Amino acid sequence: MKENDRKAEEIILESLKSGDESSFKIVYNQYWEKLYVVAFTRIKNSVGAEEVVQNVFVQLWCKKKSLEINNLSAYLAAMTRYEVYKYLARESKMKQREEVWTSKTYSYVTPFSSLENKLLLEFIRDLANELPEKCRLVFVENKLEDKSLKDVAHAMNISQKTAEAHLTKALRFIRIQLHNHLDIVLWILSAPLIL
Repeated sequence: MKENDRKAEEIILESLKSGDESSFKIVYNQYWEKLYVVAFTRIKNSVGAEEVVQNVFVQLWCKKKSLEINNLSAYLAAMTRYEVYKYLARESKMKQREEVWTSKTYSYVTPFSSLENKLLLEFIRDLANELPEKCRLVFVENKLEDKSLKDVAHAMNISQKTAEAHLTKALRFIRIQLHNHLDIVLWILSAPLIL
């Protein structure tokens, strides 16, 4: 790094430590795209990569007063790698929970599965109502009404990428809620039918 660049970086870091938002914006604008590329290369998911980079900058701002940075570029790259590992670990854990949930639900199939499916669908619709409006609409139309994501995006007058982002957010929320309410879900799927 050139001496002038090093001095400019030191000035920006000192301003950042003191809580100067304009210094934070300079760092954000200078590094956001580079960090996004690093994250996306490892995750292969635009929404996940954006989440990782956002977390890096949130942490940078929260820890600004205690920062001891010799090389900002290397520091942010290391933070990004760490956030990628955390993200991948969370996704892996989510997938494992999903597999456990799926295996438990299939082991509880009964002759009354039509009614159980109806109850489960109703439960999922109730959960979907807690989502922000656009997320809810994309989720309901794509997953519950079997419309293609392309058609949903067109009908809502949004890009397919935006529809994908809404769907990813909705699915993550629904999965977490289903896991949190696993006892209710399993009860729906295993409760004997009283005639």
